[in-house]
Amino acid sequence: MFRKSIAAGAALGLLFAGAAFAENEGGTGRPEIIAHRTNPHDAGLGYATAGGTGALSAISYHGGPVMGGVNAYIIWYGNWAQGNGSDTATGQALVASFLGGIGNSAYYKINTTYAASGGAPTGAVTYKGATSVAYPYGTRLRDSDIQQIVANAINGGKLPKDPAGVYFVLTSSDVNEQSGFCTRYCGWHTHASIAGADIKYSFVGNANRCLSSCAAQTSSPNGNAGVDGMLSVVAHELEEANSDPDLNAWYDSSGAENADKCAWTFGQPKSSLPGQVCSGGKCWNQSWGGHNWLVQRNLSATDNRCYLGLNGAQ
Repeated sequence: MFRKSIAAGAALGLLFAGAAFAENEGGTGRPEIIAHRTNPHDAGLGYATAGGTGALSAISYHGGPVMGGVNAYIIWYGNWAQGNGSDTATGQALVASFLGGIGNSAYYKINTTYAASGGAPTGAVTYKGATSVAYPYGTRLRDSDIQQIVANAINGGKLPKDPAGVYFVLTSSDVNEQSGFCTRYCGWHTHASIAGADIKYSFVGNANRCLSSCAAQTSSPNGNAGVDGMLSVVAHELEEANSDPDLNAWYDSSGAENADKCAWTFGQPKSSLPGQVCSGGKCWNQSWGGHNWLVQRNLSATDNRCYLGLNGAQ
């Protein structure tokens, strides 16, 4: 995870997952984006890295607001009917099921530990709907294009203007985000003033484009490695937008947010393959909405440890 200006474009050396640093190329003073590093492990090996169970360096509160309940919106960008294994209506249904069930799960309630002066996250997430757009900005997107895609959806009445929302721009696998998708990051989140409101939004690229960089395994719980890989990143960005929506609330001394601290670690997953311990194959660690999911752990502000649930499961 690292911070950079929306206007930034020059490549930087790959750091370990969870690292954060400031980048403000161009001196524009525009909002930073907080990006989720690529997988430092090899997804082709087919296993999910457990990660440690000890306390990590402290994450602290810096005075900014957090979100209470979160409304999730999706903007499908590109062609989600290619039928190439990930860009399908079935893949879209998986995303809707995931966002429809994550709210108030033991996993997502980890975020309730991030209290702020104006309140605390409630653990509620409501999936509020989606819209689609083809290729108005082509297949090589800039960071600024993502903001414009969100603004167009709101200003055009395709999605409501909702300061309690997080808007996810999810791209089909033929689309690249040219400031570093697949090479530097798998997704990011930020905020901007859109239509006179403080709007939180996120880019998550299709992991099918680079499974070794943006997925934990090539054989996934729902048989759709691209979308299953995306959903772990969606969870990561949703958690961070909830606890640090304006990039001035919860983060550590290096700028890493809650999910950054546990990036690319999955606890002790189970296997969907009969009789197989999860050292390969279809590993998963959460269940809701009639599906199994493999999601990265999240940090509890209570003790700075990575968990799979508020009840302390690691």
